[in-house]
Formats: sequence, C-alpha cells, structure tokens
Amino acid sequence: MFEKVKSILVDELQLNEEDITLEAELVNDLGINSLELADLIMVCEEKFNIEIGDDDIRKFITVSDICDYLEKLAN
Repeated sequence: MFEKVKSILVDELQLNEEDITLEAELVNDLGINSLELADLIMVCEEKFNIEIGDDDIRKFITVSDICDYLEKLAN
C-alpha cells in the first residue's frame, strides 16, 4: 500500500520520492496544503473506489495514517 500511496504523492502532487516515508508528516514534512490534501483524497477515492469521510481525513497526519486507513478498507 505504501508504494501505491507514494506513487500518488509523486505523480499527483509532484513531491520528491525520497522525501516520502511512512513517518513523513503530510503538512510539516511534505508541505502539503489543504487544497493538495483534497486532491490527494479525491485521487485515492477514485483509485481505490472508496469514499473517505471528513472525520477520517482529519486523522491523516502521516503517510502511514493514509496507508493504514486504505489497507483497512481494502480488507
């Protein structure tokens, strides 16, 4: 799942691949703003055919948070 999320971050938000780790914080480490986060959520929803609730989005602090969330929905 990490590789899929990493690929989305690189392709959609033009982030540097080497900056993306499981522990990387979306805002503090990767510099993602609210608009970019919305784009990321939309791409994940389309790619994985899911819907992510607003309450869940607020819990996305690190790349790992997104991976864990998507893995739970995939099972």
